[in-house]
Amino acid sequence: MLKHTLEKIESKIKQSPNIPDSKKNEYFELLHELNTEITELSKTEKETAESIKGFTKISAHEATRATPDPYLIRISTEGLSSSVKELHASYPKLVNTVNSICTFLSKIGI
Repeated sequence: MLKHTLEKIESKIKQSPNIPDSKKNEYFELLHELNTEITELSKTEKETAESIKGFTKISAHEATRATPDPYLIRISTEGLSSSVKELHASYPKLVNTVNSICTFLSKIGI
């Protein structure tokens, strides 16, 4: 993920009252893992990598809004999941990381 995008997402998470402090580091770790995987993917699948980055940014935005809208969060995480479905055979770790991010957001009640 572009360093700037990752920094913006991390900043929003740090300031978010919606994500418990005890869970923020877990989310940061998932984002860093995603960054590594997307960097690798972008070498061969640039447009797909851009889609994943975009849906990650949107999902983080929706999750950290002052008043989260469960419908918009569901749509954004579904988009994120859909953006990696076809990559399971080639990039299983990337798909697992994206699924972990979606699961993380649902587990914390967002």
